[in-house]
Parts: sequence; C-alpha cells; structure tokens
Amino acid sequence: MNVEDILKQFESGHLRAANYNQENDSWVVNSEAKSLILQVFKEGKNALVENNNYFIDKHNLPLQTFSLEQQVRLVPQGSAVRRGSFVGKSVIIMPPSYINIGAYVDSGTMVDSHCLVGSCAQVGKNVHLSAGVQIGGVLEPIGANPVIIEDDSFIGAGCILVEGVRVGKRAVLAPGVRLSRSIPVYHLLENRILEKNEKIPDGSIVVPGSRSIAKNNFAKELGLSLSCAIIVKIRDEGSDESLQLEDLLR
Repeated sequence: MNVEDILKQFESGHLRAANYNQENDSWVVNSEAKSLILQVFKEGKNALVENNNYFIDKHNLPLQTFSLEQQVRLVPQGSAVRRGSFVGKSVIIMPPSYINIGAYVDSGTMVDSHCLVGSCAQVGKNVHLSAGVQIGGVLEPIGANPVIIEDDSFIGAGCILVEGVRVGKRAVLAPGVRLSRSIPVYHLLENRILEKNEKIPDGSIVVPGSRSIAKNNFAKELGLSLSCAIIVKIRDEGSDESLQLEDLLR
C-alpha cells in the first residue's frame, strides 16, 4: 500500500489504530495500522510546507483540508488537522487545536481551544473536549493501546489523558483530572481502586484528588501527597442538565 492509499484509508475511517470488540467490551490495538503510519514517516522527507519558511514537515504529510460536504467546522485561526486522521461529520474544531495522524474523532464531537488529540487517539461520537484538554498520542511501541474516549463523554478543561487510558461512555471528567497508568482511580461508590487496565466505568463522574504518601516518613512529616482521580457519583438527570450547553452550541 502506498502512502496516499494509507492516508486515505485512515481519513475515511476504514483503517483505525484500534478496533472495538463488542463481544467482550474491549479495544484491540491494530499493530498493522500503526506500522503503516510509521511507513509514512519513513518514506517522508523534510520539506518546506506550502512554501512557508516557518514550517518544515514530512513532504508527504501536508495539512488536511475539508469540503463543505464533510460538514466539519474548522474555525480560524491556528488549528491544524494532519493528514491521516479521521474527522467525522459535524465535528467542531476551535482554534488553536491540533489533531495528529492516526487519530479518530467521531461525528458530533467538539474540540475546544488549545486541545491536542495525539497520534492514534480514538475519540467517540458527541464527545466534548473542553479547553486545554491534552490527549497523548501512542504511536510507539506499536503494540501499545492508544487513549480511548467513548461516546457522549465530557472531558473538562485542562484534563490530561495519556498511556492508553480508556474512558467509558457518558463519563464526565471534572476540570484538571489526570489519568495515566500510574495514577490510581478511587471508586468511592464501590470502595475499591480500579485496576491499571480497567476503563473509567460508563457514566462515571470523576474529580481530581490527592493521596498522602504515608509509607515515607519524610513525606508524611511534610504532608506531601500524590495526584489521584476519584469517582464520586454516576451521571444522572441533574448532571445531564448541566451539560446541555454543548447541544445549544450546535
């Protein structure tokens, strides 16, 4: 498959860095697809982008453009969507934001200002990425799962999601929540800590928290703590009412 075919396959959504398995509610990384992205980089050579001396990138990775028929709203100025990423119908991209190669942003999603959707990240339908959300890319190693954000989730301002974490459907992350493989998530409703590979359960409302470093006497003496995330409730009618502004923007 040549470079142009690879990019078109990703941009049409026929090729994805991860695929959903409905039978066991899991996501399976598509290592072959990720290796094709690496092939694009390997075959690319540094070149001036659109004859502009201020931008240099791989010659085979120009910025992606959209037609009116695609119904994508890319608001000026300062946003960029790299070729090889999928952007669905009715997606809104506010400046300045960036969507990298291999990313998948499904229909109806809002990408607010200063957002990063990293390489191979998978974002579902009708998701709201608030201002300053950073979704880390996971292109290498090839077998590593990308970050997954499932349908109808709300990601609050300044949230950071990295290392292949998965956010379930209709979940709400309050501003400032950080999720990674090393940050524990405390489920107050079930009195347990989520497993490292466990997704944020569907409909969960998650807030940022801290936990004391009790095992270290020096840290205990100074009152030091580490970051964590806390599931405080499950989304209900009251929660939905506070999030209805997203529909009005459309």
